[in-house]
Amino acid sequence: MHAKNYKMDQLKEILSVRQNIVITTHVNPDGDAIGSSLALKNFLDKLGHSTNVIVPNDYPEFLKWMKGNNSIINFSSSKKLSQNLIEDSDIIFCLDFNNLNRINDLGELINNSSSKKVLIDHHLEPDNFYDFKIHDVKASATAELIYDLLIDLDSSLIDKEISECIYTGILTDTGSFKFSSTSSKVHKIVADLIDRGINISDISNKIYDNNSIDKLKLIGFSLSQKLELTCDGRAAYIVLSRKDLIDHNFKKGDTEGLVNYALSISNVNMATLIIETKERIKFSFRSIGGFSVNKFARDHFNGGGHKNASGGSLEDKLSVALDKFLESISKYSKDLNY
Repeated sequence: MHAKNYKMDQLKEILSVRQNIVITTHVNPDGDAIGSSLALKNFLDKLGHSTNVIVPNDYPEFLKWMKGNNSIINFSSSKKLSQNLIEDSDIIFCLDFNNLNRINDLGELINNSSSKKVLIDHHLEPDNFYDFKIHDVKASATAELIYDLLIDLDSSLIDKEISECIYTGILTDTGSFKFSSTSSKVHKIVADLIDRGINISDISNKIYDNNSIDKLKLIGFSLSQKLELTCDGRAAYIVLSRKDLIDHNFKKGDTEGLVNYALSISNVNMATLIIETKERIKFSFRSIGGFSVNKFARDHFNGGGHKNASGGSLEDKLSVALDKFLESISKYSKDLNY
């Protein structure tokens, strides 16, 4: 069990009477963000609360099968409804992000809200915007912390559908259990979820074996045409322009996991995916071993996250952003040659 760095008794007391609750998560929600949010929503619904999940923007199709998905509110297309729900809320759960800047305009609404705010997260160095905190950087996923919370509140209410949501968060955020954050505790949690009825083969098929032909062609194009090495072969990177994405009929989620192919190259200790969007240039950083991409992202690319998995962005042209990346990473050539 993680250290109880939140006032559990006080939170339990608040949740003992019906509340209007909003659950939100980070921009470009991934499996942990959606899985954690829906697990918590489905559980709180069972307790009799009025619960709404609001996400900043859309998320991949392969995550849209979990119970409660159809009720998720997309802030980018339902701003007035989202604002009303936040204004009427008693509690706001903030899942899988560590500062309100990570949720763009939605963060300003939450910051101005007088509702109680509960942070549940495993990223480094969270900002102090919460009333309650469930935070552990050693947790494999926010879904692991959600599991702990639900067990504390009432383990008998964790049914098959809630278990599926928790498992999705853990499965995706551990890289199918291959990342170093995968502890013995994680496997014990999964064993319990299996005992509660989940079918791990079925969930894996829904998430990983549900590709479009366009997605596979984009992966092939990225690896054959866009993959490059630098820093004496210790760093790999892929750069995708908007034209590249449009040419391959890009849909949200199509580049999910692409950076890990680059990291899988022998002797590569850091990999980067650089994507041109309408608004900015997005970076996804991954590393193995001692090199902290969290620090690298914070120092150079307005980002952060975990030691070995982080993101960042620049509001520059793609060519300028690429030059900045190559200049920045060249300073760490020795650190990458360990």
